[in-house]
Amino acid sequence: MKRLTAFALTLMLMAASLAARAELTIEITQGVDNPTPIAVVPFAWQGAGSSPTDIASVVDGDLNRSGQFAPVGRADMLGLPSTEAEIFYRDWRAINTEYLVIGRVSVAGEMRIEYELFDVLRQTRVHGGVVTGPVNEARMLAHQVSDAVYEKLTGIPGAFATRMLYVSVTRVPGGNDYYRLTLADSDGARPIVLLESREPVLAPSWSPDGRQIAYVSFESSRPAIYRQELATGRREQLTSFKGLNGSPAWSPDGNTMAMVLSKDGSPDIYLMNLASKRLTRITNHYAIDTEPTWMPDGKSLLFTSDRGGRPQIYRYDLRSGNTERVTFEGTYNARARVAQDGRNMVLVHQRDGSFHIALLDLVTNRLHVLTSTQLDESPSIAPNGSMVLYATKYAEQGILAAVSVDGGVKFRLPAREGDVREPAWSPYMRR
Repeated sequence: MKRLTAFALTLMLMAASLAARAELTIEITQGVDNPTPIAVVPFAWQGAGSSPTDIASVVDGDLNRSGQFAPVGRADMLGLPSTEAEIFYRDWRAINTEYLVIGRVSVAGEMRIEYELFDVLRQTRVHGGVVTGPVNEARMLAHQVSDAVYEKLTGIPGAFATRMLYVSVTRVPGGNDYYRLTLADSDGARPIVLLESREPVLAPSWSPDGRQIAYVSFESSRPAIYRQELATGRREQLTSFKGLNGSPAWSPDGNTMAMVLSKDGSPDIYLMNLASKRLTRITNHYAIDTEPTWMPDGKSLLFTSDRGGRPQIYRYDLRSGNTERVTFEGTYNARARVAQDGRNMVLVHQRDGSFHIALLDLVTNRLHVLTSTQLDESPSIAPNGSMVLYATKYAEQGILAAVSVDGGVKFRLPAREGDVREPAWSPYMRR
């Protein structure tokens, strides 16, 4: 087992071949009907040489990946304005563009990106702003521009300037497989391997401030829960009890971690105070209770249990100690995750012998199946509640895929090599 001891050092020393194995690609398979035409003009570089990052290309890719926009190809652009005075609206109307994004990039110690959004039909400037930050975070700055444009045009906060965790597996014929816990941008770019092991790595999860992660590693020959700081690489082993140690889930305030332990018999849900390491057992049932996840208000948890005979989702109220069943449609419902609004829950739902990702409205109890593939698992919902990232199979390969919460937008993120699984979408990253 190899551990990376300093996140910043990793950025400089990560071998190119290792990153290439972990890198994901984007394959958009379905978008909304009549996506909005938008042109993202190459941002003007105000400095010597050329810009270290093509900011407009990142923004273009983000908006395209949302499925709600149809970016104009650069070869079709009749001009390359970088200021409002250089815009000739007739050129953009001629190629049926509804919105136009222009910008300027400079570096004076740190990178500065100025961007502007224009309504071509009304010939007006509708939004503009400036983002600044380190040059080596240029792609994340570009994602922030995408977030701003997306929110202005849809009314929904963007989630492009976020990150994701996933586990990649490289098969070794006749030997132990390689498991890599990888951190990447929301579009799969800039992968960084945080942990590499010949033993399984499972269940990565994020702290609510995005500065720490938790996961399960078998590196000590049995499962143990670890937490790790991203900025320093420092990590701490939280559990190593006999039997099962799994499914770590941070509370919304970051002070408590829910987990599954079988040290006292059957698998049950426990809470660990992360300051004192004190454990509190909250379920005590002969059935299997697993996969805890917190409701956004921190007052209750959802978990999977087969106490009714088949896996279903239950809710545990922390104040009263009461447990109630949440899912009733179908004979298998598991791995719940809840949007920040507390209303929409995504889960794995079995129908006609196949496992799909579904969305359950916790107010109306209406269940909507989002995917049509057969072996979908491990859903993780974006912090803005608009998209669901999950693991599935495609062309005999384990891949990540994403679907919008209305089922209208879908894309795949296959790895260049090996299988990928266990995705975890980050919260909004603190800046």
